[in-house]
Amino acid sequence: MSFIMSLLTEGAASWGIDLSSDQVCRFESYFQELVRWNQRANLTNITDYAEVQQKHFLDSLTVHAAVNGLAAGSRVLDVGSGAGFPGLPLKLAFPEIGLALMESTGKKTQFLEHMLDTLGLRDVVVLQGRAEALAHQDGLREAYDLVAARGLARMPVLLEYCLPFCKPGGAVAAMKHGGPELDAELASANNAMAVLGGQLSNVYPVDLPGLTDKRVVVVVEKTSPTPERYPRRPGIPSKRPL
Repeated sequence: MSFIMSLLTEGAASWGIDLSSDQVCRFESYFQELVRWNQRANLTNITDYAEVQQKHFLDSLTVHAAVNGLAAGSRVLDVGSGAGFPGLPLKLAFPEIGLALMESTGKKTQFLEHMLDTLGLRDVVVLQGRAEALAHQDGLREAYDLVAARGLARMPVLLEYCLPFCKPGGAVAAMKHGGPELDAELASANNAMAVLGGQLSNVYPVDLPGLTDKRVVVVVEKTSPTPERYPRRPGIPSKRPL
């Protein structure tokens, strides 16, 4: 039993995150169900035990480090959650946060609902739909302290999806690959930040054993309310980025 999720526990401990035995067992259950459901739902290409710990679980927890911690009671939204990354690992590590998982694909939302039941998680909701539509709903717009996204879209498009959900004073955390291409991507997002009420706060380098692809977490602070017209109709942000 001491070897269960050892890469996860050691990596988390290096950031000052001490996972209890119950939390580790929940991560183990998450892994087992991910692999089982993946046979029919195509949730991820990564199913190796060590790689899931490094490239899914620990990678997700880097969001916590990038934003200098998640306070108890913080409301977190994971946009384009897929198989639950980064939202579910953050909830498992920090059970005192509130969490919403947004996903448009039915099979994936079914998996997320299943995981909430399996793991016995409270104060978590699964939202099925597109960000362009859901961001205009009362109770969701500018309601979250942190909006996180992994592999969602290029920054100008991602910000139009995510910033409308974020409270002024909150932040968007975008999990990205670093390098010259990211520099150009961030430069192309200057107009989107200005229009949507955001400002670049931090580009946090991810340093994890087993990850050699220069991952970073881009943190954009919400500095002012997003104009009501954004996000635009479904499909428009990706076709005509700001």
